[in-house]
Amino acid sequence: MLKNAYLYVIDRILPSRISYRLALSYSLILCLFIIVVARSVIQVQQVSQRSQEFARNDLQQLLQVQNLALDIEGSTSALVLIFNTTQDKRKPAYDAIDAKKKHIDQLIQKLSKESEDEIQTICLQRLAVTHQEFRQSYLNLFDEIELDNTDGAKDVFETQVAPARQAFLTESGILLDLAKKHIQQRQEEEQNDLARLKLQVISISILAVLTGIALAFFTQRSVVRPLNQLEQSARQIAEGNYASKVPATRATEVARVGQALNTMGDAIAAREAEIEQLAYFDPLSGLPNRILLLKEFEQQSVQGHAMILMDVARLKIVNETLGFGTGDTIIVETSQRLKAALQSLPTSRTFLAKFSGGQFALSCALDEQQNMAEFVEQVVHAINLQLTTPIICGNHSVDVNLVFGIALATAATKDLPSLIRNAEVALYVAKESTQLSAWYSDAQEASRLSHLSLLSDLRAAVQNDELQMWLQPKIRFNDHSCYGFEALVRWQHPQRGFISPAEFIPFAERTGYINHVTDWMLKQALQTLASWQHAYPQLSIAVNVSTKDLRDQSFPERVHQLLQQYQVKPENLQLELTESGIMENPGNAIPLLQSLRNIGIGLSIDDFGTGHSSLAYLQKLPVTELKIDRSFVINIDQQASTQRLVKTIIEMGHGLNLHVIAEGIETEAERDTLISLGCDSMQGYFASKPLHGAGLQNWLIHLADSIG
Repeated sequence: MLKNAYLYVIDRILPSRISYRLALSYSLILCLFIIVVARSVIQVQQVSQRSQEFARNDLQQLLQVQNLALDIEGSTSALVLIFNTTQDKRKPAYDAIDAKKKHIDQLIQKLSKESEDEIQTICLQRLAVTHQEFRQSYLNLFDEIELDNTDGAKDVFETQVAPARQAFLTESGILLDLAKKHIQQRQEEEQNDLARLKLQVISISILAVLTGIALAFFTQRSVVRPLNQLEQSARQIAEGNYASKVPATRATEVARVGQALNTMGDAIAAREAEIEQLAYFDPLSGLPNRILLLKEFEQQSVQGHAMILMDVARLKIVNETLGFGTGDTIIVETSQRLKAALQSLPTSRTFLAKFSGGQFALSCALDEQQNMAEFVEQVVHAINLQLTTPIICGNHSVDVNLVFGIALATAATKDLPSLIRNAEVALYVAKESTQLSAWYSDAQEASRLSHLSLLSDLRAAVQNDELQMWLQPKIRFNDHSCYGFEALVRWQHPQRGFISPAEFIPFAERTGYINHVTDWMLKQALQTLASWQHAYPQLSIAVNVSTKDLRDQSFPERVHQLLQQYQVKPENLQLELTESGIMENPGNAIPLLQSLRNIGIGLSIDDFGTGHSSLAYLQKLPVTELKIDRSFVINIDQQASTQRLVKTIIEMGHGLNLHVIAEGIETEAERDTLISLGCDSMQGYFASKPLHGAGLQNWLIHLADSIG
């Protein structure tokens, strides 16, 4: 209580600004030292002044007293000379004695005037009296000597001069002792003054030090303590405790810094909350994201859990057709319906999260006695039930379906990332098989691992020329001659055996490695054409080009360089492009095709009729050949409607000055029907299967006999 009161009083007495407090502290200390210095200077000046007075007065007075004593002794010595000298020589002795007497009188008179001591004054008075008595006695002695009365002179000397002289010397000694005592007293006084000065300086210095200590203590209490509080608050902020506030203080600067720290803590807390929201939550739906889902299960076991990954079907088409704003609306509404579906289910531990794009994740956990598979079925049913009502997006009504990938945790499932990965595998399987849902199985894992190694194997096959180029002939109907071949890639894996192009070509397209396969096929085709230049100069080879090749603006230059490298005529090379690949981005594809056509390369539209090209684009394409898809050729002899459609395609192609070829012909009836419809050429098993190596050479030799 007293301590708090003391601190309160001190805090109120001292100024509020630290700069003022420090200035006051330093000023007080400076004043104390100035006092010490000033006091020391004054005392030194006083001591110096007294020393000068001592040297000027007291010492001179002592010298005068000593001179007086010497003169007295000198005068008595002169008396002795009178007894032993002749009369003619007494005159100088008398003069010397008179001079001494006069000088003694002057000294006594001078000392009497300068003396301020009463005892000394009395002593001087007695000295003057004894001096007069002494003078009178030796004058009487002089009278007896001048009368040559030796006995009378001796009697006067013994009875008058000697006692007077002794009294005179005694008073002179007393005066000299008084002068010495006075000098000694003055020295003692000076020493006392110096001791007092030393004591005063020490006292003031101690006072200054104590004052400095007191001021330092007050400063520590009123300044350092708030600064320590600031430091503690800053550490609290650094540790993430933003609720800790700096207490108020009267120190203006500290108060400002404290307010700044409090403001900074609030701002950091707000920004950290915003960052945490952005880091752990999806900004569109407000649902937790993948990072937060993984963080929640970081220290938890996933045993007894199920993971359901859901992907909004056709979201990409909605974004491209109706805009990304509509797609965002669908995601937000879907998240709301997912929440509603979970609320309608019995009590369970679920965690709904939003992944990238239109993908959602749902973690489910049940008690051991419940069946997880049945619960997952209930969840999927409840979600689909919520999505039966179309989502209204402005003026559009959009039906939304979710594709489900489901994975149950097993003893082999180590953690949540493994469970999510399994659900992703199941979701991929559902998409590939165009199913609404798929459950994860070990077979899917094996297939996924197989695909993971397939890319490295395909890369090695391309680099080591392990792929094979097979050629399927193209036959003209008018003269049954072969004018070219379509190049087909085949892969005979050393361990896996034959791998169908339907398996590794789409995989290469998804992984972006299809460009390398295309380059390999181009090199093989051009090498073959280079070897045919003398034996079969009229034959051409068509190489299939992927959609990714049409996106590469450097593709025409690469083809041109290969033609120059193998010295092959451009007209002997043909490139087949899918209709859908061209129409994916016609604005970029058409200029690229024009560059290829300018080189002299023939261009063919493969699988025509299965895409969504328009006549407006078709007439702009710099192609030379139209290939009718096999789906229109199968049993065409038995389907009149298909015949009319194919006839229209053929007439349209001829109208655009294009060569029309049908692929996939397997029967004579199909061939004859296409001939009657005006088709130009055919390709298929009826003419020949794809050929390779010796089989290709034998077919070329017996070409005329093999076509009826």
